[in-house]
Amino acid sequence: MRRRTSLPRLPWLVVITCVVITATILLDAAGAGAAAQRLATAYSLAVAAVQAYGMLRDIRKGHWGVDLLALMAILATAATGEYYASIVVVLMIASGQALDDFASARAQTQLRALLERAPRAAHRVMEEERDQDGTDGAPAGGAIEDVPIDDLRVGDLVLVRPAEVVPADGTLTADSATLDESMLTGESLPVDYVRGAHILSGSLNGADALTLRATATPAHSQYSRIVALVAEASASRSPTVRLADRFAVPFTVFALALAALSWVLSSDPTRAAAVLVAATPCPLLIAAPVAFLGGISRAARAGIIVRSTQALEQLARARSVAFDKTGTLTSGTPLVGAIVLAPMAAPLTEDEVLGLTASAEQYSTHVLAAAIIAEAARRGLALHPASGAQEFATDGVRAEVAGTTVAVGKRRFVERLVGPVPDPPLSPGETAVYVGVGERFAGCILLRDALRGTAPSTIRSLVALGVREVLMLTGDVEATARPIAREAGVDTIHTDCLPGDKVEIVRNLPERPVIMVGDGVNDAPVLAAADVGIAMGARGSTAASESAEVVITVDDLAKVGEAVLIGKRTLRIALQSIGIGIGLSLVLMTGAALGLVPPLAGAFGQEGIDLLTILYALRAARAPRSGARGSTDAGRSAHG
Repeated sequence: MRRRTSLPRLPWLVVITCVVITATILLDAAGAGAAAQRLATAYSLAVAAVQAYGMLRDIRKGHWGVDLLALMAILATAATGEYYASIVVVLMIASGQALDDFASARAQTQLRALLERAPRAAHRVMEEERDQDGTDGAPAGGAIEDVPIDDLRVGDLVLVRPAEVVPADGTLTADSATLDESMLTGESLPVDYVRGAHILSGSLNGADALTLRATATPAHSQYSRIVALVAEASASRSPTVRLADRFAVPFTVFALALAALSWVLSSDPTRAAAVLVAATPCPLLIAAPVAFLGGISRAARAGIIVRSTQALEQLARARSVAFDKTGTLTSGTPLVGAIVLAPMAAPLTEDEVLGLTASAEQYSTHVLAAAIIAEAARRGLALHPASGAQEFATDGVRAEVAGTTVAVGKRRFVERLVGPVPDPPLSPGETAVYVGVGERFAGCILLRDALRGTAPSTIRSLVALGVREVLMLTGDVEATARPIAREAGVDTIHTDCLPGDKVEIVRNLPERPVIMVGDGVNDAPVLAAADVGIAMGARGSTAASESAEVVITVDDLAKVGEAVLIGKRTLRIALQSIGIGIGLSLVLMTGAALGLVPPLAGAFGQEGIDLLTILYALRAARAPRSGARGSTDAGRSAHG
């Protein structure tokens, strides 16, 4: 939205105008009519001058708004001595702009969450403390130097402690590492690396410390590139024209023509002033902001925070919706999908194998361990105490449970204890946890990131609401993403996407406006670049929530469709309110042109029209009648 002129903060402008009106009335009552007229006229002309300056700047930029009529009304009433009408027009303008700006206020803080998460310091390993054999490894003793993040240089050896964010891109020098890359790729499953692997900044380290050799400074690493993408995308988002301005040119031309005609035919300039006062576009200035405020309030009660009126309007007109996969279309948390018992597991049952596995996993910090324990709890299985539990970084856990040795983890880890194990029947998107009990292979526990139950119905509702293209953007491989997309009902998918790839895809979509729905730091740039970004804020990252125009505060994907529905209903009521206001204004303007309505009566008549349009626009704040929900609203257009 284009910026307004540098008037005082608009609520204060309303207060100041009310004070001037009060002072004018008191001066008139005290018999100082000339002083009252000078005060009201001077104040009105001062406001008009600021309006004129801003209006000329907007015209040079190609923006024609309804402000011209308001300016002409102030000048005409001041010139004809109708100073009360003049100052009432100023009050109407101030009130309308205050409502508009309040409804459109947007917190410009999308970079804050990203910057707050970025590490401020790094643990640099002093070069003289390398291992004696010349290889890089964990430093001996306390040979650690904490330095500001900007002091890291290419070639520095860096220690990353457990649960810390990797500060710079680099080559892994530790034997192995397990990293959570969900903030970069959006994918929930941890990634295992071995010595020599390339590690990206912004990754979250697992349970064991690691060392890496920096291959880029923090300023030129992956996480900084994400921050830069958010800033660039936010700055490049196209402005939205104020809804009322779309009616400005025809309404302004008609009002000016009618004022000129009434002056010419009656030779009375007061009639022209009365027409302009009656034409003061307060229904245009007020009706839409009130309707959008109501829609924003209605959305908030549904757990949907809409940060600007433009976002609500863009929701109503959306033609494309792009979804992130992990944490958005899917739950974002690995779930146990199946337990495959090995033939030699007998007489153990599925529940017994799961119970033994969960008992051993109690002592693991791995994300898959939490999923297995949760499944055991869901089945009501009691966990046994374990002794001698050992976690082998990136490989698995071994513990003594109920008098027997239980090994849980990767295939090669379990094979070292029980011998060769067969391949499990893995479907795309699944991962296997291998289980050994005693000296035999007991089987596999298969986990996957499951599709949200509401995903298919949400996509169907969006199509019913007029969305023409639904896409899925993911950092995952196609073999994993395709089954999820098919199950959700999404035909178009883009896989192996980094944050910059998602931004380019969204920018190049032909069907606009575009909604992007995501939840992670990696989604922050594309949420900022989309016409409307929707963040699943209940469990998503703060960065995603700060970059989005819309934040869903409950963990319910169906709220995406509800947000679009609220946007459509709000826009429809706003347009209807504007239509009612313009129609009544035309009746009032005609009376003023015929000499039936003097300027001051026209000003108060406009206040009455404002009240009617406000009351109608407030319908947007109420929930629709049950019969008006669902397919009825979905089938209507925004202009219905």
